Amino acid sequence: MDETPLRSEKLKKAISWGQDRRLQFIDFRLRWSGQLNRTDLTEYFGISIPQASLDVSLYSSLAQYNLEYDRGTKAYLTGTHFHPLYGRTSAKRFLAELLATEIGIMEPGASFIGRAPSCAVAPSPERSLDDDMVARVVKAILNHQKLLAVYQSMSSPEPAERWLSPHALGYDGFRWHMRAYCHKRGGFYDFVLARILAISSSEGTEIDPAQDVIWHRVVGLVLAPHPALSSGKRKVIELDYGMTNGEVHLHCRQALLYYTLKRLGLLTSEASNPNIQQIVLANRDLVQPLIDEALSR
Repeated sequence: MDETPLRSEKLKKAISWGQDRRLQFIDFRLRWSGQLNRTDLTEYFGISIPQASLDVSLYSSLAQYNLEYDRGTKAYLTGTHFHPLYGRTSAKRFLAELLATEIGIMEPGASFIGRAPSCAVAPSPERSLDDDMVARVVKAILNHQKLLAVYQSMSSPEPAERWLSPHALGYDGFRWHMRAYCHKRGGFYDFVLARILAISSSEGTEIDPAQDVIWHRVVGLVLAPHPALSSGKRKVIELDYGMTNGEVHLHCRQALLYYTLKRLGLLTSEASNPNIQQIVLANRDLVQPLIDEALSR
């Protein structure tokens, strides 16, 4: 959340959207870069020095202990009692922006990050997507339309044309999927966007997305450290996964269950080396029928 807990409702209304965003920027830079000067604001937002001074002054009035002016560097440094005003300042948001700039989906100048630490991302094959095709899929979802698409499935050696009524997009950690009703097969299925070779036409559809029960059903997953690990290693895994009382609970759409468990290495219950597969699905008995269903589709 990007809420400011220290501001009153009256003050919220008095601050414009632009100034509120600049206050977020100040908050972010102080926490993650450790310093800020007015030039940072003027260069990023294209505002004047006087306006930047007003923004810093307002921020200081809201959180006077968050920054200290250093005459030597002529910059504002993070105060020893810094407490963030905005949820945007969280580590999750910082790392998300760092990742986005590293893999090239965000221009460095668009991020609030100033001085960035050295960063590397484990490589994976890039999935090629046709921009115009993806745009047509998105518009079909928003406008409740069906598409006449040429799709290359794993079960057929040759691509085939079929009518598809898409209603949602899903990401499995590696690939983007389109969740759609297949008029040829008479049911809802996942279609990998990169396998859509062409879209020739579109028109209104009579398919109700609410009928896609597998998409709308949410499955509870309970993860726990592998019981064969030593107590010390189990504690490490609990820290890694943010577990409470030795468990972490995930909420997963049934349509994404197969991909989620595959990525976690939990599709099968076969015994595995606990030093390699360090977590288990603690509620497998309850989830297994849904896993079997996913594997059979």
